[in-house]
Amino acid sequence: MPPDTPQRLLIVDDHPLFRKGVRYLVNMVTGFTIVGEASSGQEGIDMAAALEPDMILLDLNMRDMSGIEVLKAVKASGADSRVVMLTVSDQADDLVTALRSGADGYLLKEMEPEALVEKLAEAAAGQITLTERLINLLAHAMRHDALRPSTPSEAGLTEQEQRILELIAAGKSNKLVARALGIAEGTVKVHVKHLLRKLGLRSRVEAAVWYVEQQK
Repeated sequence: MPPDTPQRLLIVDDHPLFRKGVRYLVNMVTGFTIVGEASSGQEGIDMAAALEPDMILLDLNMRDMSGIEVLKAVKASGADSRVVMLTVSDQADDLVTALRSGADGYLLKEMEPEALVEKLAEAAAGQITLTERLINLLAHAMRHDALRPSTPSEAGLTEQEQRILELIAAGKSNKLVARALGIAEGTVKVHVKHLLRKLGLRSRVEAAVWYVEQQK
C-alpha cells in the first residue's frame, strides 16, 4: 500500500503521451501527488532542484541527454529524492549502469498498470524496486565476475556489516537500518560504503541481490 504521507512525484520523460498515461494512472491511487512533469533531461534536473520531490520517475533515453546523466546530476546535488528508472530497455548493461549510478529502482514501461503502482509504493517505502525478471538478469550479470567474493566471510565482512547487509536485502533504507540497529544514519552510510568495497559492488541493489543469491 502507498505510504501514509503522500509522495511528491516528478515525472521526467520526453514522450508527452507516456507522461499523460503515468499521470492518469498515479492520480487513480492514493498516496502520490504529481508535483511536476519535465519533457527533457535538463528540465528534469532543474525541476528536481526547485521542487525537491520525494521520488523521480526517470526515462533512460531522452533526446537532449541520457537518463543516466540526469540521474548522476540529481544524486551529485545531494537531493534526497528516490530515483526510479522507467524505461523500455531490459538490457543488462543499462540496468547495471543505472544501479551503479545511484538509481533506487529500475522498472520497465511494459509493466501492467497495477504492477507499476505496486512497485512505486514499494519505492516510496524505501524498498528495492526491481521486477523478478530484472533481479534474475542482474544476478546473472554478477555471476560472471569471478573476482567477486562468494561468501560474506570470504569478503571479510564484520558482524555489523553482515547485519546491515541483511537489512538492506530486506528492503530497509539507511534510516530504517539505523533505527533497527540503534546507530546513527551516518554510521550506516559508512558501513554500507565499506561492505560494497569489500564485495566489489557499487550499489545497494547489487548488494541485496548478491546476498539473496548466497541464501539459495
